[in-house]
Amino acid sequence: MKTYEGCRQGFAVNVTVDGRPLDPRLDLYNHSPTGFEWGYCGSGPAQLALAILADHLADDREALNLYQRFKWAVVVGLPRRRWILTSLIIDQIIQNIRNQEAEGVLA
Repeated sequence: MKTYEGCRQGFAVNVTVDGRPLDPRLDLYNHSPTGFEWGYCGSGPAQLALAILADHLADDREALNLYQRFKWAVVVGLPRRRWILTSLIIDQIIQNIRNQEAEGVLA
């Protein structure tokens, strides 16, 4: 099980996966070359959502398909100072997104 953690120190943010820096995956989509953010809807949160899902799913196409919905479901509401997401929580959120898609809620 992986653990994703974000913390803020002043204006700097740090995001890790299992203690290592999380790759922003700018190769997939360059929303925010200045880095990750969370707690609102913008380019930094979009980059964070994409990076988390690309790492978690190990499937770039699926990450690109889901990351905007994951941003709205999770990243915009993360606590400003510090947060932790486990792979179990992420799997549950992804399943909820897919269930809503199947029901036509997020079509």
